[in-house]
Amino acid sequence: VILAEKSDYSRMAIIGYCFGGAQALNMARLSSDFKGVVSFHGNLQTGIRAKNNKVKYLVLNGAADTFVPKEEIEGFKKEMDSAKIDYKFIDYPNALHAFTNPDATATGKKFNLPIAYNKEADEKSWQEMKTFLAEVLK
Repeated sequence: VILAEKSDYSRMAIIGYCFGGAQALNMARLSSDFKGVVSFHGNLQTGIRAKNNKVKYLVLNGAADTFVPKEEIEGFKKEMDSAKIDYKFIDYPNALHAFTNPDATATGKKFNLPIAYNKEADEKSWQEMKTFLAEVLK
């Protein structure tokens, strides 16, 4: 999702979930046309290295998400730090992959996947995103 208020393209942000979160991070890595990027439970290391430090990043991750291993988190933080990028990384305790999707628990059980809805992480991450966007799009 790309957000621009009233077609004001100087105030754009990218938001993505899961694969879309990884792609949102990639777009921010490649272009400084955006004010901010928000990734909800998305993969972090995608082969593209950050080249600009104008875009602000908010990464909302489940601490128990096995699809995003600790090594990937460490590599992402190292990449952001070395590129001097303004980012905030939040790990939600006990949250698995897809923690924002109310249907994730049933889907996880049905297909034996380590995914589950986490109401607390969902609500806190949504509030973090709203606060972040209010700041970067002002």
